This record gives sequence, C-alpha cells and structure tokens, in this order.
Amino acid sequence: MGKIATEAALRKIYHQMPAPASTEKVATRITPEYRAWIEAAPFCALATVGPDGLDASPRGDLGQVTYVEDERTLVLPDRRGNNRIDSLLNILRDPRVALMYLIPGSGTVIRVNGTAELRDDAELLARYAQKGKEPRSVIVVTPGEVYFQCARAVMRAELWKAAPDTSHLPSVGTILDGMTQGAIDGKTYDTEWPERAAKTMW
Repeated sequence: MGKIATEAALRKIYHQMPAPASTEKVATRITPEYRAWIEAAPFCALATVGPDGLDASPRGDLGQVTYVEDERTLVLPDRRGNNRIDSLLNILRDPRVALMYLIPGSGTVIRVNGTAELRDDAELLARYAQKGKEPRSVIVVTPGEVYFQCARAVMRAELWKAAPDTSHLPSVGTILDGMTQGAIDGKTYDTEWPERAAKTMW
C-alpha cells in the first residue's frame, strides 16, 4: 500500500480540475434556495474541533433540526443527549464547525462550514421548545460556506432503500456489557432503553 505524503503526489492522482458546478455552488450566506433545503432537513451531523481532538455528533429533531434566523444565522437547539457535551466543549475552545444535512429519500446533501457560539437566552430557549421541553442551550452558527454535495455517495450506499437486517449485529447493550466486563448488564440495558428514550426525547 503506497502512502500519499505530498500535495504534488495527491494532485497527480486527482489531476482533473473541478467542474464549474463544483465551484459555483458555494455561497457565503444562506440563499433562499439553500434555506429551503436546510429547513426541510430533520437530521444533520455536527463536526467540531478542539484541543482534545475532533468530534462528529448526530443531531435530529421533529420536523427541522436547524432554524434559519436570517441569511447569516443558523440556530441549532441542543436537545437531550448523553451529557458528554463533547461538541459544546469544543465550540467553547474553537468556534469552527461543519454541518452536513440529510433529508430521507433525497440524494442531495447540504453542507455548511462556519463558526459557532453557545447561547442560553431565556427567549431563545423558549422559542425552540419542543413537546413542552426547552433545549438547555442553543448553538448559533454563522455560515462561511454553504453548498450542496454531489449525490453519488448517497446513491452508492443506497441509503434510502429498505432498511437492512441488523439482527446479526451486537446490540448496544452487548457492547456495553463487553466494555464493562458485565458491570452494565446488556440485556437489562436493551430491555429498558426504548421506554427510557421515549421519556427523555426532549
């Protein structure tokens, strides 16, 4: 296996110039067209960077996952999670973020690169309440780049075809049981998880 160690070596492989569609698609603000796609997405991945390394966190919500305040402001409510707050800690120390939006059934992926800050204004928290539950904080993103991604990856993965059978894969309870050498009982965890999740969704 050959290691590619220089930009020159990499460009020798990828020598074709990007097509105009790959460069002209990039906006420095949220255009009306990109806004429509962002507001239709119930799921995104949030990538952050900090002194302890990188983090990529799945984010999903009922309806839309992110709200467009204006052409230069996105708001991402922080819903209930595992309380690790890896992404939030990273944002405090390095504001750079990247968002990747997916809409079930569509091959179009929307990407946003920019900077973020955390807010807990009472008015903001109340505005983005879901099912009577306010987020504990909101992530306010200032986009630097907004663009769509080529659909080939979603098409190759056949992402939206019928859900595959995962019954042969280890459950999260099984993973926890193994990681803790039985200190967390995997069967109990798997049995209790659906009810616990339903009660703590927001």
